[in-house]
Amino acid sequence: MVAAAHFSTKDRILGAAEELFAQYGFAGTSLRQVTSRADVNIAAVNYHFGSKENLVNEVFRRRMDDMTAQRLGQLKAALEQHPGELEPILAAFVEPALALAQDRHGGGAFVRVIARAYAEKNDSLRQFLSDHYGHVLRDFGRAIAACVPGLSKEELYWRLDFFSGALTYAMADFGLIKRPAGVTETAHRERAARELIRFVEAGLRAGHVK
Repeated sequence: MVAAAHFSTKDRILGAAEELFAQYGFAGTSLRQVTSRADVNIAAVNYHFGSKENLVNEVFRRRMDDMTAQRLGQLKAALEQHPGELEPILAAFVEPALALAQDRHGGGAFVRVIARAYAEKNDSLRQFLSDHYGHVLRDFGRAIAACVPGLSKEELYWRLDFFSGALTYAMADFGLIKRPAGVTETAHRERAARELIRFVEAGLRAGHVK
């Protein structure tokens, strides 16, 4: 019962922090706001996280650990089952991210938190993300590079940056294309993934920029 209570308290704090960070940003959210939203005292936050900085990190870890595992699992399968093919590699990167964005249990809020991470200068968070998830981008970068050997490293990195940006935009669902009436979220997500993968594959295979 004690372990269950600890999990429930920790999960409430993470959920409250995620919602508040999405709404007000990291600098604009106080621990007092988090404790009020989660209906806990400051001692609970200190016990589970130790600091606001660590709370921010754990909000990301809660979502990104699962997404990372899915991405790397799909990448491994793509390399084993479809050697030399670019599309399955791109799908391994795109599909888990879009699935997370459409998760009914806070996925939308987390996408806004990601947008905050891009918009706000938070060196500590960026270092945390680089230390814990930078290997994922490197693994995908190597796999993609093997499929487009004509690109220089600089060209590849430019295109991977644009790829990541386009994916983040698709996750946020800011674009012109909205889910049509009668189309399920799953079907809409699958269509979005197909269109994005087709677009990115064409961009990666385009000729050298002079």
